[in-house]
Amino acid sequence: MLWGRAATLAAAAAALPLALAVTPASAIPRLDLKPYPAPAPGESRWVIQLPGVLRPSSDPVISPNPADWRVELIVGRELEVDCNRQLLRGRIRYESLPGRGYRVYRVSGGDLSASTRMACPPDQPKRRAFVPLAGQPTVVPYNASLPIVIYTPKDLQVRWRLWKAETRQEQAVKR
Repeated sequence: MLWGRAATLAAAAAALPLALAVTPASAIPRLDLKPYPAPAPGESRWVIQLPGVLRPSSDPVISPNPADWRVELIVGRELEVDCNRQLLRGRIRYESLPGRGYRVYRVSGGDLSASTRMACPPDQPKRRAFVPLAGQPTVVPYNASLPIVIYTPKDLQVRWRLWKAETRQEQAVKR
């Protein structure tokens, strides 16, 4: 009986590396986009899947709590630009999907709206640069449980950046 158990344990130990190699890949949750509508013709759907666990900051002042974090949505497009500053006209608005409670973001516009009119040095070549939508930044809550889904006109791109709050709070002055 003891030899039978030893053989079973040896077989299990031999299978363990294979099981460990398979487990992490299958443990990653799949991104479920079924609740989100497909993009309309002329539209692109962009998805941001936030990591659930981020490496802690080496700065003790930065909050490790995801409830204190925000995600900035940066929508724009790559353009050939000179020394002037360009901005795109457009708007990001959110809507709730009926019956589901999920939120999606829709972008309208994306046309070149403003540019400074400086005279550029004649020897300065044009370059490719990402030109964002003008206006206030769109900042959304950090939620690793749900993807951030953005619908844009086809020619726009979506980038994002993570904002983390400080743990300390400052006292306002009463006057």
